[in-house]
Amino acid sequence: MDLSIIVINWNTRELLHDCLKSVFDFAPKKRSFEIIVVDNASTDGSSEMVRKLFPEVTLILNRKNRGFAAANNQAIAIASGSNVLLLNSDTLVHGDVLENSLAYMDAHWHVGAMGCRVLNADGSLQHSTSQFPSLLNLAMQTLGLDRLSSVAAFRKYRMLDWDRQSEQYVETISGCYLMVRKQCVEAVGALDEDFFFFGEETDWCRRIREAGWRVAFAPVGDITHFGGGSSGTLNYGRDLMLSEATVRLHRKHSGLATALCIFFLLFVFNSSRFAYWATVSKLKRAARAKDRTLHFKGVSLSFLKAWPKSGRAFQ
Repeated sequence: MDLSIIVINWNTRELLHDCLKSVFDFAPKKRSFEIIVVDNASTDGSSEMVRKLFPEVTLILNRKNRGFAAANNQAIAIASGSNVLLLNSDTLVHGDVLENSLAYMDAHWHVGAMGCRVLNADGSLQHSTSQFPSLLNLAMQTLGLDRLSSVAAFRKYRMLDWDRQSEQYVETISGCYLMVRKQCVEAVGALDEDFFFFGEETDWCRRIREAGWRVAFAPVGDITHFGGGSSGTLNYGRDLMLSEATVRLHRKHSGLATALCIFFLLFVFNSSRFAYWATVSKLKRAARAKDRTLHFKGVSLSFLKAWPKSGRAFQ
């Protein structure tokens, strides 16, 4: 088997349908492939839809939401492809991107993982690669310095000055489309299941690079990533999980002191957003300002949950 395509689903029935249809519509023409869908206890009829409309797909049903990393590992454990592709349920593949990705991996044996060009729903570029989110990079982003287009150094973290039309080795690739050589997985290990949702691909890419493999972006074709598919209903809990994953990432790779700095930085950011929107809400009484106030209030008051618990993921 050349390719195992892994899709994790949690209550994204219509998006999952469109994703799977696009995979079959633009399947590799001269390659063998399989699709494995892991359903994290959806209640929207997703599994029934897959059984009825895509009987070729291997379907794994979980009794609870195990998170992105653990669910992917379930599929990786049974995947028979020489390459595995993590593909979000809220994506569409286009053209020959799957075929070309496999050709790229065949031609670049030093590359352990690769990603392609990712587009937003309106066709604009989505910045799916970045540098590692170091303390300095996060501080610049939190302060909004990465929006200062006149200073190139501030834009390096998210690689904003690169149009993704050329091949480049990178530090991190988004898990919405991440192809990893099975040989690399066997050498490095699977995803770290202490990451429940967010951060797992960043950790994986770092471990891949530290093991001597390259992580590459290649302009082999496009996918569309709508974003917010499984996490859209999480409200402020989504921000807490993202913060927890970021702190966990640094506790693992940078030590306790850096993790504490990251935790404090993110707390100050969310608290300042709460104060800002609360002031705007009183002055303008706009519905959006009120909603943002409640959002950041919820994040700030619950922020202690963003400190990672030892040995288990955020729940």
